[in-house]
Amino acid sequence: MTILIVGGSGFLGSELVRQATAAGHSTVATYATKAGTASPSAWRPLDLRDAGSLDAVMAEVNPHVVINVSSGGADWAVTAEGPLQLALVAAKRDIRMVHMSTDAVFSGADRVHYDESCLPDPVTPYGAAKAAAETGVLAVHPKAAVVRTSLIIGHGRSVHERLVHQLAAGTVDGALFTDDIRCPVHVSDLAAALLELTLSGAAGIHHVAGADALSRHELGVLIARRDGLDASRLPAGLRAESTVPGALDVRLDSQLTQRQLRTPLRGARQFLDRDAAAGSREG
Repeated sequence: MTILIVGGSGFLGSELVRQATAAGHSTVATYATKAGTASPSAWRPLDLRDAGSLDAVMAEVNPHVVINVSSGGADWAVTAEGPLQLALVAAKRDIRMVHMSTDAVFSGADRVHYDESCLPDPVTPYGAAKAAAETGVLAVHPKAAVVRTSLIIGHGRSVHERLVHQLAAGTVDGALFTDDIRCPVHVSDLAAALLELTLSGAAGIHHVAGADALSRHELGVLIARRDGLDASRLPAGLRAESTVPGALDVRLDSQLTQRQLRTPLRGARQFLDRDAAAGSREG
């Protein structure tokens, strides 16, 4: 089938292009500013804020499915309104849609475990934009799937892994919070799960996060050990005592979705330990 990957130049998008292509699908990937390093069948520039551009790309590519893994941060026009425009075009053309969301739609205020039945209560502009996108996408395209995930890790290229290296080297200021709990997922597991959900025709909300709940500092220590860094150099802090906005303890419960998948959603302790073991064998 032909898969249109919106945001194919990003970290998750690049892995999704790689896996979809390896599986024999024709993949067309979009970018906002420049093409990425992945090798889809074709690249297309796309501004999610431009309804005309969206319609033109969809008409040209005529995909069987569109997977939106783009990220505009707290930019409301890109992150909230853009996916709604995409869903409108996809629904009009009867094209299946899978939309990527985040655990940032939750506050962690009254609970820590969140399954698919939990209602969003974001505490940041980014979380609010993502929550609005979820509502909009499912309102105009009820057959769409919305997939929430957590911190995406893998291959040393994620923003979290790069930050650990910078903090260990002392090239940036900051701290890894010990009270900020998430369920990190490996980018390869997430991309494989997304493709499974895409091909299955699943609709509605799905949680796809790792099996382990870790603080950002615990995650940083695991990354440092895997990469041969001095974990004792990683500064620790409390989000609750900082000026950095965001939820504290948010643990996505992915058990319901995991039962529908062949892809195991490994915990960070498992996949980082395995990566470390593989690295030592190669060395």
